[in-house]
Amino acid sequence: MIELGEVYKSYRLGEVELPVLKGITLRIERGEFLAIMGPSGSGKSTLLNIIGCLDTIDAGSYCFDGIEIDKASEDELADIRNKRIGFVFQQFNLIPRINAMRNVELPMEYAWAPPAERRARAYEVLRMVGLEDRIHHTSMQLSGGQQQRVAIARAMVNVPDILIADEPTGNLDSAAGREIMGLFTDLHVRGRTIVMVTHEQELAAHARRVVRLRDGSIEKDEYR
Repeated sequence: MIELGEVYKSYRLGEVELPVLKGITLRIERGEFLAIMGPSGSGKSTLLNIIGCLDTIDAGSYCFDGIEIDKASEDELADIRNKRIGFVFQQFNLIPRINAMRNVELPMEYAWAPPAERRARAYEVLRMVGLEDRIHHTSMQLSGGQQQRVAIARAMVNVPDILIADEPTGNLDSAAGREIMGLFTDLHVRGRTIVMVTHEQELAAHARRVVRLRDGSIEKDEYR
């Protein structure tokens, strides 16, 4: 589903070029649950952003389900990000003034889905994450764990091919974090492809494969 070949990525800081990824080659199959780990500065988030088509590569190749990403147009990339990839971040990024149902409907509005379809699908995914009794609550009326569940429902509403999560329990207490990881495990069992960045071994233990980065290169690639 995802193929990275000898991917390089650098950033400029003034006159200095900082290499971040140094020849990453990685293949992710449909239905995998992959955790990306590594120390700060190892390139975890940069790699995740590239996989999610939020950033571009300097050299190498990236193929997403047969699409050569470096040759895709901006419209094609926007369509992939909206319909084929679901994003879950450490910050929940919910709109405070609207309720859970409306937050989850937003990606379908950008996809021009009819209102009735939006409402039905939003309710379905909110029920899937156990929040069918909180659909009219705003984020201020929800706990941190519930807000992240809304964020996951929003990420899932367009039925994406892959779910990408960057430190998804970073702003949660341990109990809420366990609930969210239980939800990810359930989504994986249902066939969802998940790629997650984490620095916590306890969270990575939920994944079936762990890729460890160090200094911009893959140090280990282990299956469980």
